[in-house]
Order: sequence, then structure tokens, then C-alpha cells
Amino acid sequence: MNDKQTKQVLDEIFMGIFGQNCSLNIEQVISEFAFDIKLPNKVIDAVDGKETWASSINSNKYITQTNMRKYEEYKGWMRSKKEINSLDDILKLWNKINYTTTERIYDSINVSKSDTIYNCENIYRSQDCRTCKNTILTDGCANSEYILACQRSSNSSYCIRVDDSNNCSNSYSVICSAKISNSFFIQDSNSLHECMFCSHIANRRYCIANMQFEKEEYMAIKTEVVKWIVSQFTNYN
Repeated sequence: MNDKQTKQVLDEIFMGIFGQNCSLNIEQVISEFAFDIKLPNKVIDAVDGKETWASSINSNKYITQTNMRKYEEYKGWMRSKKEINSLDDILKLWNKINYTTTERIYDSINVSKSDTIYNCENIYRSQDCRTCKNTILTDGCANSEYILACQRSSNSSYCIRVDDSNNCSNSYSVICSAKISNSFFIQDSNSLHECMFCSHIANRRYCIANMQFEKEEYMAIKTEVVKWIVSQFTNYN
């Protein structure tokens, strides 16, 4: 995705959770939401000297998946047999062909600055994602769309900072939970709708800090909580 498309997806995600567009640029979004997420890093392709993106940065030489395939097509990776007299000979020969492949993207479209992406569409700086769409700064997620800064989660939509969870929607900051919707700051819970600051509970709605509220009370408090959350982001401006 290009910068304009990424901003459009950010706006969609923020609108689905907070009811307003994202006021941050991409660098601010990375700082605010993806500070602890493992993301692809910029490295240099050893063949053409251009920047590329890799999930692993423990290699001496990199090559994009595109250049790797081009090399196979025009020259081939097999080498003529040579005499080997020592382990050092093997290591030297191996070094000549041992490139770490980057931007490994399979059956996907409109993917940028990402690695190990499978069956996805509209992905920005993410890794190990499968069957995802409109995904930004995410690691290890599947079957999800419109997610930002999520990790090891699946079957979710319109979420920010959802970790080790599944079946979440329109929610912010969810950890180790399932079936969470329209909620903020949830941990180790199940089947919650319109809840905030709750942990270790299930099958509830309109709860705050594990306390039950009437819908009208809850919504009034939620309005103030949303203002507080959004104010943290606007401090950049």
C-alpha cells in the first residue's frame, strides 16, 4: 500500500472504534501503537543495492523474492562441481549463494514493506499474516481485516492492539480474550459487548472495571473515556 491508501485504512479503523479519523501520521502511529510489535525491518538487497524488508535481520546478505526468482530464471542457482578439501572450502562456497530472501509474498496483492504474507490484500509493514485485508503494523494474524498493531490473533475486524485473541471487533487493547466487541482495555475475558477496563469475566455487557452498569450510564461514561483515549493521540499535534 502507498501512504495515501495506508492513511485511508487508518481512518477506517479509527472510525470503527472511536468514531473519528486518525489524526496521526504513520511514524506517530508506529510510536503510539506498534512500539513492542515485531515488524519487518529495512535491509539492503545485496544484488541491486535497493532497500527491502525482512522479518529476520540476522543475515549477512539479503535478496528480494523477485530478484531471487530472476536469478534462477536467467542464471540459475546450481553451481558446477568443485573440489572440496576442507570445511572452510564448503563455507566459502556456501557464502556465495547463501542469501536470505526478503519480501516473501504469496498469492497477495497491494503489499508493501512486509514479509511472509499469504493470501492477503492491502497490507502495510506486517509479517506472518494469512488471509488478511487492510492490515497495518501487525504480526502473526489471520482471517482478519481493518486491524492495526495486532499480534497472534485471528477472525477480528476494526481492532487496535489486540493480542493473543480471536473473534474481536471494533475494540481497542484486548489481551488473551475471545468474542469481544465494542470494548476497550479487556484482558482474559470472553463474550463481552460494550465493556471497558474488565478482566477475567464472561458473558457480560455494559461493565466497567468488572462492575455492572445500566446502558445509559455506561454510554455516558464511554463518551468520556473515548475523549480521554483520543486526547492521548492529539498530544502529538
